[in-house]
Amino acid sequence: MLAVTIFVCMFIPLSILSEFLFIEPFVIFHVVEDRVASFVLIVSISLMSAIVIPMNIYRIRTLQKSRSKIGGSIVGSIIGASAGICSCGPIGFSIISTFGAVAGTATAFLTNYEIPLRLISLGLLCVVYFTTTKSISTECRIR
Repeated sequence: MLAVTIFVCMFIPLSILSEFLFIEPFVIFHVVEDRVASFVLIVSISLMSAIVIPMNIYRIRTLQKSRSKIGGSIVGSIIGASAGICSCGPIGFSIISTFGAVAGTATAFLTNYEIPLRLISLGLLCVVYFTTTKSISTECRIR
């Protein structure tokens, strides 16, 4: 249930910001043919976040006594999810560009590297998934 909630809470805002989902005056979902890769990456990042975050919550509850072992996977999942969100599409670019010359440079960077940034965040989420899976299987062994 938590994974479904996380997926929906990430997918809908990212779809609205990336202009795949329009909510006014009618709810319309539209993926332009040349932006299919961006849409697939949004779905993938939302899905991986929905898998990784509940795993880390389970890991925290299981390993309550050893907090030092928990830090890396939580930080990794937060960085991975936020890296996928940071290149949030045309609306985000227009908001960023109102902040001056430095923001214009950031806008150009995000425009050119939107897909590679999302690929990196997806890769980071995959690494966090495998390290968390390994940690859970190692720490939760029945002895």
